[in-house]
Amino acid sequence: MRWTYFVVLSLLSPGLAKPTSPYHSNAAWDFIATHNKIERAAEPTKSAVSNYALRGRTLDSSALGVDTVKQCAGYLDDNERNKHLFYWFFESRNDPSKDPLILWLQGGPGCSGMSGLFFENGPAKIGENLTIVRNPDSWNNKANVLYIDPPVNTGFSHGDAVNTTLAASKDIYALLSLFFQQFPQYAKLDFHITGESYAGHYIPTDAAEILSHADSSINLKSIMIGNGYVDPYHQVPQYPNMACGRGGLPAIFKETTCETMRHAVPKCQQMIQQCYNHHNTSRCIKTSQDCTAVGGPCERNPYDMRKQCVGDLTNMCYQGVEYVTQFLNKPEVMAALGVEVKSWTSCSDSMDKAFHAAGDDIQPVYRHVETVLEKGVPVLIYAGDVDYILNWLGQRAWTNALQWSVHEAFNWAQTRNLTIDSSNSTQAYGTLKHAKGLAFARIFKAGHLVPMDQPKPILDLVSRWVGGEFQK
Repeated sequence: MRWTYFVVLSLLSPGLAKPTSPYHSNAAWDFIATHNKIERAAEPTKSAVSNYALRGRTLDSSALGVDTVKQCAGYLDDNERNKHLFYWFFESRNDPSKDPLILWLQGGPGCSGMSGLFFENGPAKIGENLTIVRNPDSWNNKANVLYIDPPVNTGFSHGDAVNTTLAASKDIYALLSLFFQQFPQYAKLDFHITGESYAGHYIPTDAAEILSHADSSINLKSIMIGNGYVDPYHQVPQYPNMACGRGGLPAIFKETTCETMRHAVPKCQQMIQQCYNHHNTSRCIKTSQDCTAVGGPCERNPYDMRKQCVGDLTNMCYQGVEYVTQFLNKPEVMAALGVEVKSWTSCSDSMDKAFHAAGDDIQPVYRHVETVLEKGVPVLIYAGDVDYILNWLGQRAWTNALQWSVHEAFNWAQTRNLTIDSSNSTQAYGTLKHAKGLAFARIFKAGHLVPMDQPKPILDLVSRWVGGEFQK
């Protein structure tokens, strides 16, 4: 993705790979689940999942070496529309029959959930020599975790692409519905949706889609968004503040540059508001282009302001992304997973461009967050405080601006320290305020990829959150 589009979208999905050409694997599937026939007969109208099927296979954990827990992988198929969405599921290392189930969504648009699996919060990391290194801070320590590659043509997924978050949410709903139908032992568990970056668009929309189905069996208990792209109207004005010494780090630009950035804010906000109000695709595209000046000429790692970029944006400035790419493209790994593409890339430039061309990036998805809160589903927003591209000041701004029936209680809530025991002492790793189902956490010394930078603290926060803490 290029900076010339829009400061946010220019860096959320940096992969430059072309779409991969699909092929049919010779994988043997252990199950192919379709919409329950008994339920179909009782429905007066066509089900939202009638056209879908879910394929899966139990993985040989010893052969892959990623983790020893029970795993399965496969595809959601929409054969009428030629869409095939890849997923990989890991049971909890603790008590899979009682621990919650977490769905992880990557950003982009068009970045693979497998990046998060191996680079952030999954059971294993990939070392320099493509060695598999057990992750002691994996999120499946105390939760079952489902990783997927949405939208279609992302990662191992393939088919005829969608180009909006709303369209992609229909596929997510179908995958979850069939997954829980196939595995009823997981359907009874508490279910949480989380992710980062452009998943700030996906997560609220997916939650709203689930809640729109009165007969859904999906036991949605909360959503969690990390350094998310949710509300550019309130997030974009914080770039000058974050870059110019008002976000807790020294200024990275001269004052003349800071003034230029600040002067660009009012026009940018006006255009964003017009896009919100009228949903005109061409207007939204122009807004993305014209708001570029607000972000400034960032020459550091946009995901961690403390650092310079290692390599380039195609690997998100982190060499480890290349190790993950090499590992997932090993023929034996692809064969074990039963994937149906010839190669894997961390992010798809074509999907990024498609969503941008549809004006998806300038949509008021924060309204879905308000809907979710009104329906009694708790929301956690967490933000690494050295990220630039979706910085913590912007996260705080849009969170404080939310309007729902009890928003004043949140705005008046006191901020407290988040602490964790370490080496016979208690250390603060962030701050948090919460009230009436909404929580906002600032994570110290973490960039855009919080689970990579601060694995133990974010695991502590997530574990406490899904356990019910901070949700009131």
